[in-house]
Amino acid sequence: MTHRPNGAVWLCIAAGLLAYLVLPWYAIQDTSWFQAWPGVFSAGDAANGLLQAFRQGRSWLLVGLLGLGLATVGALQRPGRAQGRWLLAGGAIGAVGLAVAGFAIGARGWSFEALNAAFGELAVNQFGIGIGGFIVLTALIFLAAFGLARLGFFRGDLFVSAAVIGCAVLLLLFIAYPVGKALSAAFLTEEREWSLAAFFARVFTERIWGLSCLSGGSACGVAWNTLLLALLTATGTTVLGTLMALMAERGSRRMQGPLRVIALLPIITPPFVVGLGLILLFGRAGVVNQVLENWFGLPPTRWFYGLPGILTAQLFAFTPIAFMIMRGVVQGIAPSLEEAALMLRADRWRTFKTVTLPLLKPGLANAFLVGFIESIADFGNPVVVGGQYSVLSTDIFFAIVGAQYDQGRAASLAWVLTIFALGVFALQRGVLGKRSYTTVSGKGDAGIAMPLPDGVRRACQGIALPWIAFTVVVYLFAFAGGFVQTWGRDYTPTLKHFATAFSLEWGEFGLVWAGTAWNSLITTVKLAGISAPITAAVGLLIAWLLARNEFKGQGAFEFAALLAFAIPGTVLGVSYILAFNVPPLELTGTGLVIILCFMFRNLPVGVRAGTAAFKQLDRSLDEASLMLRASTAQTLFRVVLPLLKPALVAALVYSFVRAMTTVSAVIFLVTAENELATTYIIGRVGNGDYGVALAYCTVLIVLMSLAIALIQLLVGERKLGRRKAGAAPVAAH
Repeated sequence: MTHRPNGAVWLCIAAGLLAYLVLPWYAIQDTSWFQAWPGVFSAGDAANGLLQAFRQGRSWLLVGLLGLGLATVGALQRPGRAQGRWLLAGGAIGAVGLAVAGFAIGARGWSFEALNAAFGELAVNQFGIGIGGFIVLTALIFLAAFGLARLGFFRGDLFVSAAVIGCAVLLLLFIAYPVGKALSAAFLTEEREWSLAAFFARVFTERIWGLSCLSGGSACGVAWNTLLLALLTATGTTVLGTLMALMAERGSRRMQGPLRVIALLPIITPPFVVGLGLILLFGRAGVVNQVLENWFGLPPTRWFYGLPGILTAQLFAFTPIAFMIMRGVVQGIAPSLEEAALMLRADRWRTFKTVTLPLLKPGLANAFLVGFIESIADFGNPVVVGGQYSVLSTDIFFAIVGAQYDQGRAASLAWVLTIFALGVFALQRGVLGKRSYTTVSGKGDAGIAMPLPDGVRRACQGIALPWIAFTVVVYLFAFAGGFVQTWGRDYTPTLKHFATAFSLEWGEFGLVWAGTAWNSLITTVKLAGISAPITAAVGLLIAWLLARNEFKGQGAFEFAALLAFAIPGTVLGVSYILAFNVPPLELTGTGLVIILCFMFRNLPVGVRAGTAAFKQLDRSLDEASLMLRASTAQTLFRVVLPLLKPALVAALVYSFVRAMTTVSAVIFLVTAENELATTYIIGRVGNGDYGVALAYCTVLIVLMSLAIALIQLLVGERKLGRRKAGAAPVAAH
């Protein structure tokens, strides 16, 4: 950048012009998102942007060329405020003009009746944006961001400016816009007219806020059910995850490997599979009820279905997330701080209480927040083991897919979920405040981590170890279900369920993937493999922007980034259906909309893991790199990122595994061409074919275990230069 200060500017201009010339502007229905040659240079719908503007009568596309022209005038000038004004004007005029035209003109002409009445019928229409339009818009947005940097915003840093503006546009387009469109339905009457009274009538009902259970009634409102469940789950997962992280990092070395593997087991299976395993154990025909009936004469009951079942299943499903967050935080605690307390004659318990535990606060708060959000957004476990205990996520689902198809009621329930999530986030921010939790600085730290106090060690062993043993039992039952004929009736060992799903045969033309599950497995692995690295990269980039940069509008940017926490998967899936089935983003039915849903559904964990890790890294590391004339991008990738390996592993693992196992967010988005593993499994469960479903889950567990091991191998561990216990100091020469 020092030798070619305008290199990035010229690159964006060239990319925009080439996209106008050699790429299709629109994505045509029933084809891939981008069309290949030779249709780009024809007069058809797959033509490039220039032909669309001059020969198809879509003159509004010329505003992008105008923007690129203005930016070119700026690129010819020296870096400074004058250049910044040209770049900002060109980028903003081009991007805003194309965006307004995209939303105003759809597949049938004007998208709004008011425009139709004001300007009359439009002679031409337009399809959803394609690869050409996408690249042009991206180039114009970056040019506008460069203009802001040249005008003195973001400390004049082009990379920071482009990152902030680019991430803000992504969050606005794929979180705020679709969710806002879906939530707005709560304010619409049956006649599609705006009404505040309609919103209050839908939200403040006995079904949502009723407290009849306190006065002898059958049940409380779904809002109170959801809130109680979320608070219990968040507390339980945070405590269990912290105890496991302390055992993994400060306990016996012999336990570390098995503990990490077993603790991650629940996250590599679809959440409702944990519920199925628990049903095999505690259900009406489960082993526990059969033992109680045979040994003590107690008739089988459905005691497990409801709050006990959902809470147990969610603790299994979400404790690993807390474990991954807390493990990175425990690793980052500087042993020298604990050694200093011990040298001042504090015992291990006092040191743990006054030094170690306060430094865990960022991780504890983040783990609680993620556990709370995951609980209120969970759909699979309440469906499988919820019984009569209704929660908001399932009510939203049935409001959409049921015979009633009440979009307004679904939107009102989504409002309640959003308010709950934002409330707990505000509480978390109030607890952490502006305190500093920096423990990893540029100075060497050869201290030895303090052994856990006896009481803490006994608590870890007394709580975490039985929980891990319980996990093993549940998974043994889940595995066994795929290897027997029919659970509860015929326990004859068999592999027929695996053959049904994954059989291979030799046909006339070679190998035939004859199993019914191959298509869904290959599609899921492909889409998850694409989305995971993008999700991790964007999540950590947003965390870095929030933790290491100060700019105007940072509060609004942070709110937009964290809005993803408040969106349950069911709501996000419905939002994508409503927002992206018409131009300008006509993505419904494609694999791309599933990738985007994966990405923005799983983005919060990357942001929270990165935020917790950044609070422990001293800013002097960044400053030293910048003083040595490294660019901001070089500092981020060569200095900061290597110290964020635990957060990177957490983001990659979680993003990939959740993309492989998610249900609620994509259940509305799958098609026959893009069937996913979870929709295949839930279809089998709906048909009562538990054997094939559990066999498929066994294959998923093995596959994702290999993927996690590969991610750990490729990323590696963070090296902080600390001595191991018992290591002798190196003599000076």
